[in-house]
Amino acid sequence: MDSWSNMEHQSVLLTETITMLDVKKDGIYVDCTLGRGGHSAEILKQCPYGHLYGLDRDKQALEESQARLSRIGDNFTCIHTDFGHMRAALESYGVNKVDGILMDLGVSSPQFDDPARGFSYRYDARLDMRMDQTQELDAWTIVNTYSQEQLFRIFRDYGQDPHAYGIAKAIVKNRQEKSIDTTFELVDVIRSCLPAKVLNQKGHPAKQIFQAIRIEVNQELDQLKMALQDAIEMLAPQGRLVVITFHSLEDRIVKTMFKEVAVQKKADRRLPQIGMENLEYELISRKPVTASDSELALNRRAHSAKLRGLKRRDS
Repeated sequence: MDSWSNMEHQSVLLTETITMLDVKKDGIYVDCTLGRGGHSAEILKQCPYGHLYGLDRDKQALEESQARLSRIGDNFTCIHTDFGHMRAALESYGVNKVDGILMDLGVSSPQFDDPARGFSYRYDARLDMRMDQTQELDAWTIVNTYSQEQLFRIFRDYGQDPHAYGIAKAIVKNRQEKSIDTTFELVDVIRSCLPAKVLNQKGHPAKQIFQAIRIEVNQELDQLKMALQDAIEMLAPQGRLVVITFHSLEDRIVKTMFKEVAVQKKADRRLPQIGMENLEYELISRKPVTASDSELALNRRAHSAKLRGLKRRDS
């Protein structure tokens, strides 16, 4: 898919996200993962007197979103950077406090659906998986140069794959004869070391390994931790931070960091009680918001999506 205009890309939990952000007409908003601008377009419609900053490390996404948002208004700024550097990027524009921040942590449909990007095990392409095409580290480098121990670690930690050790061992063995250059070559190696009962299960056998490599290529979890910390600190009073996650590793990080600042610590009854903490933040929703049945019927990528929100109290 070449652009958002094909209308195949659908922003996950769009209505729920915009509702949770509670957009003000004159607010300052940040979309940390601009993508094809689906969420940002709705934010921009609702803040005609404010400003929107859209961040993305994919230049193609920025170009397409620029065109889309220009049809709505001119009160926005697109910035080529990853969201781990959000704070520095915003401060370069003189922005220190904002009314709302959105993070949609899914890889955008156009990235998955463009065979040349090498994200998907369903298309044969050179191993790439870089969200930022200007960075050096790519999937080919990881698959062909990481040690067996390094591969095992990322397959176990980022892919949560029970066959992580065997797959890492098979990759190292195969690349000694010839480099593993394409997505299909990697899929063949993965298949070669899995038992028949696993290969016959529902779902693609390479899914978790591809997820692990993508996370490592783009340093997604480290970026997320940095971005969340900065986002929490940059919220103005009554400001809101909303995050859409797509797998348990991301969701656990978001849930934990939100809990640290917005949930009372359980008291140790063995110690004298001083009183309740005066928390600066509160959870917008105790449980994550998930997609409705109608959205699930239209968009298969919404099945694993979870939306969480945090609000800064009045100072």
